[in-house]
Amino acid sequence: MARRFDHLNDVEAFIAAVERGSLTAAATALGTTPSVVSRALARLEQRLGAQLLRRTTRSLGLTDAGRLYLEQSRTAFGLLAEAERAIQGQGGEVTGSVRLSVPTTYGHYRLPAKLRTFVRRHPRVQVELSISNRNVDLVAEGFDLAIRLGALPDSGLVARKLEDAPMCLVASKAYLKEAGTPRSLADLERHACLSFVMPSTGRVSPWILREDGRDVDWTPQTALRVADDVLGVVSLAEQGMGLCQTYDFIAADRLRRGTLVEVLPKSRGRSRPFSVIYVPHRSLSAASRALIAVLTDTA
Repeated sequence: MARRFDHLNDVEAFIAAVERGSLTAAATALGTTPSVVSRALARLEQRLGAQLLRRTTRSLGLTDAGRLYLEQSRTAFGLLAEAERAIQGQGGEVTGSVRLSVPTTYGHYRLPAKLRTFVRRHPRVQVELSISNRNVDLVAEGFDLAIRLGALPDSGLVARKLEDAPMCLVASKAYLKEAGTPRSLADLERHACLSFVMPSTGRVSPWILREDGRDVDWTPQTALRVADDVLGVVSLAEQGMGLCQTYDFIAADRLRRGTLVEVLPKSRGRSRPFSVIYVPHRSLSAASRALIAVLTDTA
């Protein structure tokens, strides 16, 4: 039996294009590319046998058929969302599933405690967790939520800040005994500073520091660079390979055990934000809303 509604993703692309006013803006909101949105619209129009949009290089305009289809589609999606919320809310017990993408730093150090709380509160929710430093395409890859690091671009996605994570500079006792302890930011120039190449840009991530009450972004210049997994610089620092910058929540246990030592503590004071993001035009399931509530709970 053929599936009757295997084109709902194309309908979502159509609604996003109308609401956002362009294929580019729709693609940004959906976490995909303009060419993917364009193909989705073409498939939908072919399926319906009618032109829905008049497209120019500068704007999108609805045809009469498109105006009717938009109205009916919004109504249908609204009914589906209401049905989902009603079923998932029965008996006060949340059910369903959530697909969540998180970076390695958050996935290994911050998420486990939050996820333990969530699973205990909502044992009937199935969680599919992807721990990777790759920025997933929420719509194309079917993710409900993603946790992202840093200041987010104006992507059209909804972002809820989880925390501002303080940073510190660390090194092993063995490295400092051999190379000496830096006393100022200028001293960093003569040290092995372990750098991380950001997957999104291919550039070395700058160290964010403070000096004389002002913010300083300092980019390490070294022969040894780590890509893909930022936790690699911490492992190398523990083995005496040099200095690195990492989050307090990653360094804390290593500082207690003495495998790492903080350096230039007067230069700390800056942080990077972590946020949970999702596509705005989609109605969040009860399971997704419940997970967001746990993730953003600061108690």
